[in-house]
Amino acid sequence: QLHLVESGGGLVQPGGSLRLSCAASGFTLDSYSIGWFRQAPGKEREGVSCISRSGDTVSADSVKGRFTISRDNAKNTVYLQMNSLKPEDTAVYYCAARRALISVCRSPWYDNWGQGTQVTVSS
Repeated sequence: QLHLVESGGGLVQPGGSLRLSCAASGFTLDSYSIGWFRQAPGKEREGVSCISRSGDTVSADSVKGRFTISRDNAKNTVYLQMNSLKPEDTAVYYCAARRALISVCRSPWYDNWGQGTQVTVSS
């Protein structure tokens, strides 16, 4: 059975950094495209950053230059490095996976989801 487990969330001050991890079990990530999504209270889930099997990445305009998605297939883990965090980055962050060659950074496209990790940016 496929499982994705996010970790690394927490409370951070504006301008701070966090690194989220998405660890897979029950399958190997190297055949999957992976996406990071977030959902703030009262808002729709939005794509943050996505990475294809080949390592091509795409990020939302709101996080470009601040967030970096990467994958370590040897560790079966995908990361989201978040720098220069802002209060508007506060949300539950989810990782998702789909076995595919390409990457589509839209949540309905993914069929495997983690449980999410809370990120709160506040002073």
